[in-house]
Amino acid sequence: METDHRVVVEDSRQLSRIEDDAVELVVTSPPYPMIEMWDGLFAELNPAVRDELDAENGQAAFELMHSELDEVWSEVARVLVDGGIACINVGDATRKLDGSFRVYQNHSRIINAFEDRGFEPLPEVLWRKPVNSGAKFMGSGMLPPNAYVTLEHEYILNFRNGKTQRKFEPGSERRYNSAYFWEERNQWFSDIWTDVRGEHQSLTHDDLRDRSAAYPFEIPYRLVNMYSVYGDTVLDPFWGTGTTSLAAMTAGRSSIGYELDEQFTHVFDERVSDVAELTQTVIRERLDAHHAFVEEKIESGTEFNYDAENYEFPVTTKQERPIQFYAVESVERTDEGYRAVHEPFEGDAIRR
Repeated sequence: METDHRVVVEDSRQLSRIEDDAVELVVTSPPYPMIEMWDGLFAELNPAVRDELDAENGQAAFELMHSELDEVWSEVARVLVDGGIACINVGDATRKLDGSFRVYQNHSRIINAFEDRGFEPLPEVLWRKPVNSGAKFMGSGMLPPNAYVTLEHEYILNFRNGKTQRKFEPGSERRYNSAYFWEERNQWFSDIWTDVRGEHQSLTHDDLRDRSAAYPFEIPYRLVNMYSVYGDTVLDPFWGTGTTSLAAMTAGRSSIGYELDEQFTHVFDERVSDVAELTQTVIRERLDAHHAFVEEKIESGTEFNYDAENYEFPVTTKQERPIQFYAVESVERTDEGYRAVHEPFEGDAIRR
């Protein structure tokens, strides 16, 4: 199996290099309006943003920033297939302007934007991110009533493009091979993820570190497995250091990334050089976790009624039987990005 991964160094408000209905999944984390690290970017896109911030008109600046993101969401609606899923990782912002401290609800504004474009909101996920414990208290600290709750979570907002689900041919091999384990389904499709942690970005250039807010690899990797199948293409219109493309490649999907800053592509060159080892590690961790699950169930007296077709271990449901993992064997640079070659991954047997 081969997958292709395109990187386009252009403004994602115009996804002009992508045809209509060309991608099956969108996974992205946009710049968060009203988070100070993104003020400069939004002001470059629309100078009126800086004017409103300087005048301390927080709500006006908030709306102008989201208006820039709205253009991207309109393009997402165009390039995403009917029934395709869009997953938007975003956090709310807290800020003090004009003598008033308040929260700016980015997640709520983005939900409205997607609904306006014909998307159907699906249940969202909250994931807890680590924070500096010394900065937990804002306002009057230990004295009521003027302290404020610390934001320690982000949202993964999930939308379906239109009212109908994607259709597949009966017994679709690429769909059934893409199955996940029963126990993974129970963990991944929970609306609260407490086992995902934020990760420090190991960027060597201070200016790049200041402009990177990449989310943990585990987030796009889960979402790619949850909402796409082998042969699909995943789009990230706010590509950054390429975490979504790395996850798609590891999961055996193709990807397209849009990024304004070409310097980030050089960071991805370094990251992709280790993707074969990463894929082996990720698959092995999933298989080891399944082995532990099976052994625990067997020890407790549970009997399994199904065996995997491509591996020597039992599974809980009939839908898991065709599950097939693919590991990256090699990656080559192309004119538009990268091409990865994937081979079936063999697992160890579990004794009953």
